[in-house]
Amino acid sequence: MPNILNKIVSGFKKSKVLVIGDLILDEFIWGDVNRISPEAPVPVVKVNSQSYLPGGAANVANNIVALGAEVQLAGIIGNDNVGRLLIKELTKRSIDTEGVIKDETRPTTLKTRIIAHHQQVVRIDKESRDHISGHILNQIVDFVKAKINDVDAILIEDYGKGVINPVFLKKIKAIAQRHKKIITVDPKEDHFSYYQNLTVITPNRYEAQIATHMKNDTEIGLNKCGLHLLNKLKCQAVLMTLGEEGMHLFEKKNKITHIPTTAQEVFDVSGAGDTVIATLTLALSSGAKMKEAALLANYAAGIVVGKVGTAICYFDELKQKIKSQNR
Repeated sequence: MPNILNKIVSGFKKSKVLVIGDLILDEFIWGDVNRISPEAPVPVVKVNSQSYLPGGAANVANNIVALGAEVQLAGIIGNDNVGRLLIKELTKRSIDTEGVIKDETRPTTLKTRIIAHHQQVVRIDKESRDHISGHILNQIVDFVKAKINDVDAILIEDYGKGVINPVFLKKIKAIAQRHKKIITVDPKEDHFSYYQNLTVITPNRYEAQIATHMKNDTEIGLNKCGLHLLNKLKCQAVLMTLGEEGMHLFEKKNKITHIPTTAQEVFDVSGAGDTVIATLTLALSSGAKMKEAALLANYAAGIVVGKVGTAICYFDELKQKIKSQNR
């Protein structure tokens, strides 16, 4: 198995993925807490530094580049300073922004995390969840049509910020299926009705429970929930992430595979789902079977949860993880 996994990962450098979804700028304010505010029972954070990272679909693109592959990115930003900062961060990472469209009517989504002593104190979100106009989304559709022959897979990253709607996704699916491309989705819990006839979706336990109205806190409940999703959506597979319990892979003919976590220590789960869908999609693009792709996604997730902030998994880290897990 390690030889097979190494061969798949080596193939990442020949892969190219088109990522479509909600673009976010992640802002991190790093500081220390030495006292409680006299105005309210909250900590006072003394700021030491500030940093920015691509988030949402932009973080998925960042993971794909870090894993050695090529990426095209499509989504929406506002005509604002946050959008300009996001483009700057993407350009620094050699991520193509040709498919990033400016929408004058909305702000760029910004998530600000205040972190003290390696612990997140609070998160502040600035965003609009209003539906994006068809005119703007059609520009993305045109971009997909122009790039579809150059990519191996389409990855949909749905954070529920307005990019992904059923009409838009139907057009994207039609293009992907006409060209026989892999199409993967990191879903939003209230959008599951959109995701039919895809290659694979990657909900977490909570998203799957909300989507199916089925409790999944036991092994029996978990299996019923996953198989229900698989059969209802008619996907090739459902990969359900379970945090510290690892993952469950559901495939056709009621095939269920449990994949235990490989994380040694969990510091921060921010962006772990982005790493899972990025690695899974790249592995499938490189010829992996679904179980092999899920194993690699699990390895990558185990790496990023051991880092603080919206982290990514690098090519060399994944190769080293394969080696350490198969000694």
